[in-house]
Amino acid sequence: MKRTILAALAAAVAAAAGASSLWAQKPPAPKSAKELDAVKALFAASQAGPDQTIAAAEALITGFADTEFKEVALFFEARSYQTKNDLVKAQVYGERVLEINPKNYQTTLLLGEVIAQTTRENDLDKEEKLAKAEKYLKDTIENLKTAAKPNPQTPDKDWEDARQQMTAEAHSGLGLSAMVRKKYDVAVAEFKAASDLDPQPAFLVRQASALQSLGKNDEAIVICDKVLADPQLHPQIKQVTEGVRAAAIKAGGKAKDAK
Repeated sequence: MKRTILAALAAAVAAAAGASSLWAQKPPAPKSAKELDAVKALFAASQAGPDQTIAAAEALITGFADTEFKEVALFFEARSYQTKNDLVKAQVYGERVLEINPKNYQTTLLLGEVIAQTTRENDLDKEEKLAKAEKYLKDTIENLKTAAKPNPQTPDKDWEDARQQMTAEAHSGLGLSAMVRKKYDVAVAEFKAASDLDPQPAFLVRQASALQSLGKNDEAIVICDKVLADPQLHPQIKQVTEGVRAAAIKAGGKAKDAK
């Protein structure tokens, strides 16, 4: 009975922190009140900042070697290192998560994005890294197709929206990988798939950039103008969009108001 109560409390804490999607079947259960306190501390730290999250995750893992929350703690660490832009450690901890649960779609998405974003055209191991990124991202898309709603209390529409957003991010990651390979037609298709699912300005400007690289400057300008029409556009995205638009015009593209 005591373990059942602890499990219920842990599940409630996890759901409140938005972590319930990290397990596929049933939420893990702490084996003692002390472990439950460590779990609570982890979820509280996840709302405070990456350094606090990393410290709390390590405290849980080292203090309770057999904790069923290890997968969750490692994912929180991977995500925290990604936030800190320490992408090497983000990859290390993400791969540790997959050793526990290869179908953890949040982790395959994180790893795919990290690798695609950090691979450069002149890297000697470019093809190896991009192949790994693409596998992670394609696994994410496939696993999301059949993923059960992680929390029965989550409204169906909220879960479907979340699934679409993660699928869109995976397509965007595949687009980034294609850009490194200079397969601009593939990149256009992937970024379009992302923006069709979730019309974020970031996905749209990436689509415009791929179109401009493909020589479809007029189409790139149309998308840039659509993005720039948003008065609340993030300054950084605005700067990137203006750069893509200028490059498209310089390459011969015609702006809508051009004479």
